Amino acid sequence: MSQIKNDVQLLSLMFEVLYPDSMSVKTILAICGSTRTQSTNLHLINAIRSIFAHRLNVQVFTSLAELPQFNPDEDHENPPSFIILFRQLLRSVDGILICTPEYAMGVPGSLKNAIDWTVSSCEFSHKPTALITASSMGQTGHESMLATLKIIEANITDDTQLLIPYAKTKIKADGISDEVTARQVTHLIHSFIDILD
Repeated sequence: MSQIKNDVQLLSLMFEVLYPDSMSVKTILAICGSTRTQSTNLHLINAIRSIFAHRLNVQVFTSLAELPQFNPDEDHENPPSFIILFRQLLRSVDGILICTPEYAMGVPGSLKNAIDWTVSSCEFSHKPTALITASSMGQTGHESMLATLKIIEANITDDTQLLIPYAKTKIKADGISDEVTARQVTHLIHSFIDILD
């Protein structure tokens, strides 16, 4: 595990040597699609925050389950106070990282609920966004989340989206344990930094 982390950090340093003009620290909001306190996707977010601390100020949104259920009748100029704060938070950051499992062949309900609250207010429109679906399989949920992000005009590219199947065998509480996955995540984060600048 420590060797993989060292290799990823070395790749990151090599990137900085090759691209010295892209060194400013950016603030991103990381949203975990799972509300479990010890979820694989939260472990992944923590690994990214640790490895790229010199490049990204990663703020983790931990209140997904506390957002009220989306109600079109309340989606107006004066929505619930928590939604006002959530929208302000999305607007204030340089980019958004979503790490999520697939649930019942789709997007977890709490994550979809959060996204629904942004459709009319357009916080994702042209916002640099990265999506990682880390799940047992994940393809259907990943494609569904991608379609949603594209329809709300998030700035997401082929290089800032990644599917990690069999995620529990590759991501542990202390970091990314699979070398190929570590390299894929490194590539995604570097690509994400590119569109943040």
